[in-house]
Amino acid sequence: MNKGFDISTLKKETTVRAASDKSEGRAFDFLNKDISLGGDSFSDKKRESFYHELAILLNAGVDIKTSFELILSEQKSPKDKALLERIMNSIINGSTFSNALANEKQFSMYEHVSIQIGEETGKLVIVLEQLATYYKDQITQKRQIVSSLTYPGIVLCTSFGAIFFMLNFVVPMFSDIFKRFGGKLPAITQFIINAADFMHRYGLILLGLVAFLIWLIYQQRQKLWFRIFASKLLLRVPFVGDLIRKIYLIRFCTSMTLLIGSKVPILRAIQLVKKMINYYPLEESLDQIEKDVLIGIPLHESLAKFDFYPKKMIYLIKVGEEVNQLDHFFDKTSQQYNEEVKHLTSIMGSMVEPFMIIFLGLIVGFILIAMYLPLFQLSSSF
Repeated sequence: MNKGFDISTLKKETTVRAASDKSEGRAFDFLNKDISLGGDSFSDKKRESFYHELAILLNAGVDIKTSFELILSEQKSPKDKALLERIMNSIINGSTFSNALANEKQFSMYEHVSIQIGEETGKLVIVLEQLATYYKDQITQKRQIVSSLTYPGIVLCTSFGAIFFMLNFVVPMFSDIFKRFGGKLPAITQFIINAADFMHRYGLILLGLVAFLIWLIYQQRQKLWFRIFASKLLLRVPFVGDLIRKIYLIRFCTSMTLLIGSKVPILRAIQLVKKMINYYPLEESLDQIEKDVLIGIPLHESLAKFDFYPKKMIYLIKVGEEVNQLDHFFDKTSQQYNEEVKHLTSIMGSMVEPFMIIFLGLIVGFILIAMYLPLFQLSSSF
């Protein structure tokens, strides 16, 4: 028998949750914001909050209409409120929750099929909790990566800014002095002067070419040839390639855990994951894996055909198939790679920071030595 809904309990839990989110690094609040290229995007953070709160309300015995009304009362964005109102009205008019989500482009097929399975099996609350956990993990991964790269990125931008300033303002001052004295300059000094002159003449053109290259990459990012090239290139980069591969393996394993745990057939789960994870190496492999599973080849044997999947993961999936607990082993694999990604991102942040500082020091030091070397030679000649 379900207990009656206690609004004070919900308020208490919501307050604790909000306090926890607020205390998570106030000095770095900008790292916790979701990056969205569209103003009407229903971000991962909003999805996690929506599924979490809805699961709490439904589990407390509140009907779905009242649950939506309570969630709507907390919405501050007019677009988010309009989105949830459309879903609620569809449900009131007789549509299922999953079909209401399917009619909104902000929600993926992965989400509405998962919820459909939850409705059919009577495990809607469990599916909602799993979806909330999934998006929470997505947010955590993004924050880890952004926080690890923020400081090195600032140092790198500062380095290029310092180099640009010295080549355009400091070096020309020394160059004028050297022209007055005449004589042959040291090779490194002449190199720096030539570099400064090149930057002065063609700096704007180079800046335009960089801007054009960024625009071209943005325009071509969804083209097949670019996705193949970019994925192969990044996977070959030491350390970075391993980190990227594990991030997408986490998404793959987490998605499979949710779908298989919701009693979605494995073939259908593979099809949904393929549409959800927009990463070429995974999509390419899942195309073939789908065909293999369709003709009866075990999942672990099909995964073993691709270097993208580690041998240890394949072995765990093999065990999961043998004991009929595939969702459990996908979950364990996801947790393991999640810990490894945390470790790798912390190492990356610790290693990149000193290298960036050393890089800046070497470049600035090289320019200063090149500029002062002729002055040292001139003073020693007297």
